[in-house]
Amino acid sequence: MSELLGHHAIVTGAGSGVGETIALALAARGAWVTAIGRRLEPLQALAEKDDRIFAVSADVTDRAGLDAAIARAIEKHGAPTLVIANAGSAQSAPFLRTDAKMFQSTLEVNLTGVFNTFQSGLSKMNQKKPGRLIAIASTAGLKGYPYVSAYCAAKHGVVGLVRGLAQELVKTGITVNALCPGFTDTPMLQRSIDTIVEKTGRSRAEAEASLRDVNPQGRFIQPDEIAETVIWLCSDAAASVTGQAISLSGGET
Repeated sequence: MSELLGHHAIVTGAGSGVGETIALALAARGAWVTAIGRRLEPLQALAEKDDRIFAVSADVTDRAGLDAAIARAIEKHGAPTLVIANAGSAQSAPFLRTDAKMFQSTLEVNLTGVFNTFQSGLSKMNQKKPGRLIAIASTAGLKGYPYVSAYCAAKHGVVGLVRGLAQELVKTGITVNALCPGFTDTPMLQRSIDTIVEKTGRSRAEAEASLRDVNPQGRFIQPDEIAETVIWLCSDAAASVTGQAISLSGGET
């Protein structure tokens, strides 16, 4: 498959989970992919899986470092046309135990990180091709969940950013969208399950079921489902889709 030949995609948070799956899917469709993440080792392992993937380390909360990483990407494969802001992290705590440092760090990664990725990528985007800005948000950007108020605030902010920027760019051929998956089968999910087990004393099976059953289909979303939706949004078939927060949640939202 080669529907994305000639495109250069930037993918943040690409070292594992959803980001890794997105990077591989884009490369399989013919795009050059720059995989960005904080740790270089898993990115290099990813790049070994497909020679269309270029690995470069950067933290999305460090704007200067991110700009430098994207400059290296441009030297390698030219100006980007597809920018996928996937980097994120989740911490849980009751609201009264969520201190200012935890709240701010959650916003920095999950909201400011998207702002940095979009602004840095957009400023260097190849205007000769239809562009795509895609944020991997969450159903936490569409509804509330207990014990993750900071994360919900950040992801709601991402949805607002996407909707506002989409209107600003609506005449340019650049679309801006958010994907809002429910609980997804990734290493991050496994860490969340570990936390539930540790804090509640539930068995691992019970903790897993408590998250899985939030989805009316009774299952976790798979990274491939998110990646394939990204591929569709990058295609010409999705040229009129912009400003949307697309839920992948088995009917939860």
